[in-house]
Amino acid sequence: MIKIRLTLLAVICLFITSCETEKHKFPTEKRYWDTNDYADVVRELLYGYEQDEKLPTFDDPKTRVIVEKLTDQQNFKVVLDDNELGLKHKNEIAKDFFNRWRDMQDIYQATDRKDNYLYDKEMIEVWQFGLSLQLKYFKLGNDNILISADDPDSYQTKNNVNSNIKTLIKNFLIYLDEINNEKAFSEQGKELFAKGIDNYFTELIEFYPNANYGSMEKKIELMLNKTQTEKIKNSLTKIKELIESKKQQEL
Repeated sequence: MIKIRLTLLAVICLFITSCETEKHKFPTEKRYWDTNDYADVVRELLYGYEQDEKLPTFDDPKTRVIVEKLTDQQNFKVVLDDNELGLKHKNEIAKDFFNRWRDMQDIYQATDRKDNYLYDKEMIEVWQFGLSLQLKYFKLGNDNILISADDPDSYQTKNNVNSNIKTLIKNFLIYLDEINNEKAFSEQGKELFAKGIDNYFTELIEFYPNANYGSMEKKIELMLNKTQTEKIKNSLTKIKELIESKKQQEL
């Protein structure tokens, strides 16, 4: 009788575990997620979890793959870097990914009673996904402007291109706004945040060396006075020096 009860209990536990596993479904078996996958996944992460239910994290072996897939930049690069695809088609895909990313930013914003981020590493990876995506999104947009223009060298065309670059730089500055909240980050989160400055801000400036980075320089100066994290301070300083070096090369 005892064996029967233990067997029954084991079956019940297995059933409950199975139900929990099936509660949230994600297409983790797919090599790449397209924008439809992102729409479904983001919707599930935003609205499919109870308020006290833990979201997928890098620290949880069972759910780590979900965050890795969510923030995998190859999902958009495999399409946007494909030379066999048309420019207009890639622009449409880039726009769709950009819209999905804007929704992604709300997933990992939760804080605890001490105002610390509960998911800082995940939030930062989502942000860096967006920085990398925007570098391609805005370039594709500008390429389309140049190809579609009767005169690529006209004032209006150049003005449209420069306006897009200005918007891109402005969007990058939003990432630096998080320095105001650096006390909410873990040490690992601060290090990851600094690496984002190193990687994506450097890529931005190297790709657009002649752009006007006046607003970024002002922002960096303010954040250098604000940050208490040495790694973030070093990363900001390196970007400041890179901007200055590009200016000198123009003279």
